[in-house]
Amino acid sequence: MAYRSSRQFLDALERAGELKRVAIPVDTDLLVAEWADREMKSSGGGKALLFEQSMVDGKKSEFQVAINTMGSRRRMAIALQVSDVEDVAREIQLILKAKPPTDLREGWNLLKQGIHLLHARPKSVRDAPCQEVVHEIERGDGFSLRDLPILKCWPKDGGRFITLPNVHTRDPETGARNVGIYRMQVYDERTTGMHWQLHKVGARHGKRYYERGERMPVAVTLGGDPVYTFAATAPLPDGLDELLFAGFLRRKSIELVRCKTSDLEVPADVDFVLEGYVQPGDMGPEGPFGDHTGFYTAVENYPVFHLTAITHRRDAIYPTTIVGKPPMEDFYIGDASVRILLPVFKMN
Repeated sequence: MAYRSSRQFLDALERAGELKRVAIPVDTDLLVAEWADREMKSSGGGKALLFEQSMVDGKKSEFQVAINTMGSRRRMAIALQVSDVEDVAREIQLILKAKPPTDLREGWNLLKQGIHLLHARPKSVRDAPCQEVVHEIERGDGFSLRDLPILKCWPKDGGRFITLPNVHTRDPETGARNVGIYRMQVYDERTTGMHWQLHKVGARHGKRYYERGERMPVAVTLGGDPVYTFAATAPLPDGLDELLFAGFLRRKSIELVRCKTSDLEVPADVDFVLEGYVQPGDMGPEGPFGDHTGFYTAVENYPVFHLTAITHRRDAIYPTTIVGKPPMEDFYIGDASVRILLPVFKMN
């Protein structure tokens, strides 16, 4: 059965002995990252960590912080609810064997058709756990990005970064959806950077809006079933919907709800939704950022994300990760992607 919340996933990790609870107050400025870095570099990726008292600017946040939840092969299997990620690869092989493809393109197309047959497309709903609490920024209730336990990961980072955002955009011409992971540097209460390079699908969607002289609606989701984040990181080809792939992985179609301040749809059971937009010509300096090379990336200009609303579950848990010299959590996520999609890559 698919996870209905990130809390269910964390409960599964705890039952498997894969979760450590940290009960003492820990500051999100460098200290959570230090704990996580040591845990990730311990034998076998260590354990997932749940910080029950995350501190922001000296005050206790109302939200707990979860990190390293997919930072081992065993936790990746628990995230996908299989005994081994090779089980998913074997299922893909069965789809491909139904009509042996002749090349990589045909292999991707056949996989896409198989996913359509095995699992229903995402479906829309009206009510959603992710909208139990609604803060529309223009109404000014005082809630902002500063209320989220967003980490500063490394001493020379340019600020706090949202590191596990599922960024939802839509092609204005075709209506095709894309979900990708692009780090977001917090500038102030209402704006962040949006680190998508020119070759990324989100950036291409933005370019098409800009050519029309329009701003692009963007929705950022955090948490929920871990397959959402995994699917957003997977090297899928253009045209294969990440949420359709996530539905295949969880063996259940995803329920989508319309955002409060735009017509984008997002998974109904995530923990947080950051609604907003990017607009033509609005760029800001992003970085430095401690990257997987072990060095800091240089400061460069990237689009600015403007926040219009934050919605969340009443019991929301803030998911995050850190990036640095391997081994880190992202290694295990990438390893699972390669192992699962290898049957398709072999079609080249």
